[in-house]
Amino acid sequence: MTPPFRADHVGSLLRPPRLLEARAKNLPAADLRAIEDDAIRDVVRMQRDVGLRSATDGEFRRTAWHMDFIYRLGGIRPTDEKIQVHFRNAGGELDFEAAALAIDEPVRLTETIFGDDFAFLAGVAGPDVTAKLTIPSPSMVHYRGGRAAIDPLVYPDEESFWADLSAAYADQVRRIAALGCRYLQLDDTSLAYLNDPEQRRQLTERGDDAEHQHLRYIRQINAAIADRPAELAVTTHMCRGNFRSSWAAEGGYDFVAEALFSELAVDGFFLEYDDDRSGGFAPLRFVPPGKRVVLGLVTTKRGALESKDTLKRRIDEAAKYVPLEQLCLSPQCGFSSTVEGNTLSYDQQVAKLALIVETAAEVWG
Repeated sequence: MTPPFRADHVGSLLRPPRLLEARAKNLPAADLRAIEDDAIRDVVRMQRDVGLRSATDGEFRRTAWHMDFIYRLGGIRPTDEKIQVHFRNAGGELDFEAAALAIDEPVRLTETIFGDDFAFLAGVAGPDVTAKLTIPSPSMVHYRGGRAAIDPLVYPDEESFWADLSAAYADQVRRIAALGCRYLQLDDTSLAYLNDPEQRRQLTERGDDAEHQHLRYIRQINAAIADRPAELAVTTHMCRGNFRSSWAAEGGYDFVAEALFSELAVDGFFLEYDDDRSGGFAPLRFVPPGKRVVLGLVTTKRGALESKDTLKRRIDEAAKYVPLEQLCLSPQCGFSSTVEGNTLSYDQQVAKLALIVETAAEVWG
């Protein structure tokens, strides 16, 4: 009856062609927003029709799942420098290029980010479906550039940066809760990336403490959500990259598991478990009573529909490490973490969401 639900999903959904066409035309903001509104009404109706208890706006107003939020924090701006993230998939390799960021003023919240967007979503969702807001976790502000992105004249030491960042997030959490939000998800690739030895090597080379970075991130997320109202459920979603059906990191949750599951003060964990690169279920033994684990067993990276029997078998395997009543089911990631979307069709997306709802009903009743 409370989030996360037995059948749930991560957040982003494939953008409809008419929305992509509208974005390409560089329409006036009001005209584009009207088209977004119509597309969101349709996608919320789809989520309700397949039987989901929660609904997002599909992240239809964003270009990417994280930077649209991060660049709206005071003190943070994009730079002319470009960062390349190396992705791969079963067919080959590709790179995602994005602007680097600079933190050259004190970090602060200057507006309720996505406040109007959430208010619209909540109005469309109605009373029978829980409107869910997804935002990047505080970790993502740091992971993109590390200490090198922080102006030492503004923050001579990182402690003051972290204090301001968590305070800005705490302010965002309070404001969004005041708008009626009862389901907030903090999306975080960093806590999954840190399981990959190659990612830790890259962080070490740029001067970060890769062996302990996850402990810092856990502390700062906890500081950001410590004063949330009791009626606000907070989850986190961790994946290893999701761009045009490709990924950036590999490895199970073993490196971060004990601290992550025992110390991160969220209500539920959305975990990527759609193939071998996500590792096994053994790290779930650290999940304490009362926390929900949302098993991302259904891939968003391919259109082929999973077998219901296979999903049930894998849920049974996970239940060897954490009680069945603490488990839920979802896709492994969003369907469109960036505006480009993954390589599957709208109908395949809907079929996967319906499969999750049907399987969850048969497993948990």
